[in-house]
Amino acid sequence: MKIRENLLPVLRPVGGEEEVNALKEVIESGWWGKGPKVAQFEKEFAEMVGAKYAVAVTSNSHGQDLIMKALDIKDCDVINPTISFMATAMIPVWNNCTTNVVDVDPITMCMDPEDVKRSLTPNTKAIIAVNQAGVPAPIKEIREFYDGLIIEDCAHSCYTPGAGQASDIAVWSFQAVKTMPCGDGGMITLNDEELYNKLKEMTWFGVSSTYSRVSKNDTATGKPGYTWDYEVDKIGYKCYMIDLTAALCLEQMKKLPAMLEKRRHIQAMYNEKLHSAVERPPHTETVQYYCAKVPAEHRAELIDYLADKNVHTSVHFKPLHKYEIIKKHLTFPDREYPVADVEWLKLISLPVHPAMTEEDIDYVVYWVNQYFQEKL
Repeated sequence: MKIRENLLPVLRPVGGEEEVNALKEVIESGWWGKGPKVAQFEKEFAEMVGAKYAVAVTSNSHGQDLIMKALDIKDCDVINPTISFMATAMIPVWNNCTTNVVDVDPITMCMDPEDVKRSLTPNTKAIIAVNQAGVPAPIKEIREFYDGLIIEDCAHSCYTPGAGQASDIAVWSFQAVKTMPCGDGGMITLNDEELYNKLKEMTWFGVSSTYSRVSKNDTATGKPGYTWDYEVDKIGYKCYMIDLTAALCLEQMKKLPAMLEKRRHIQAMYNEKLHSAVERPPHTETVQYYCAKVPAEHRAELIDYLADKNVHTSVHFKPLHKYEIIKKHLTFPDREYPVADVEWLKLISLPVHPAMTEEDIDYVVYWVNQYFQEKL
């Protein structure tokens, strides 16, 4: 097969005229900050995932941090899986916590419930359960022995039916290469009204939003006015979503079913056609990543081989306990990770995104298979 001239990326967003027009509408409206588009997006997203409330924020990471601050999760121990992005282990450190990184299940690569049970301490105040690559974390199993706070990281599971519903509170991501991308952004979803109201005000220094104060009627005249006088009774931050971002999200949400169908089609084609040396990942409804496994001794060479064919791959993820900066903050710095230390060396993420054509899928399959036909 002829080698393609342009790079096939492992991940990428897909947009069109709808997104351009949505941005144009916001720009021309004169309201670029947090306003009606954010309010609309929060309402529609909460409905989609089956939550009572939603708070739109600047990122999934800021959402998790805000939850910990709102619930006074600090100076304690927070359990999280070692196969995850850096944010999972670092956000507890932002709140002066030790990061209690646990091992994973060898198949799902989500946190192992038995290792969670072994790792609980009297100082454990929260668990961050990551739906790795869209595969649901074992929250129900963890609930059999743990009744404390569970934050569900749904960055990879927008939208997997049932995601965000087994935990106490869920956080979602709209970062540039997620299933519903808008450049960056996040959402907190929950059913607790008191916590919802607290989180809302904490997104902007403890102040109610400018839009909510502009949209209220003046009590004297009954006409729309601007309530400039407000009280601040809690420490807040600055991590609210703006209408420019929400406008992109609203358009991407309309396209989400078709985008996910395309991702699942790619997953099915890879599962059917790839060489037997490639271990297929568990089924996922979102296919945020196609995290295949190959013999560890072949991974680096395969990555270079595919790069020579203009196919970009990645590894999701290097275990968190292997980073020196995280080692300094581990609850159990000398513990072992027998599953992650073996399984992560096999991981390779193949291209999967809605911009891929049938020819792109066949191209990846051809060169992966060609490599193993030559080597095995």
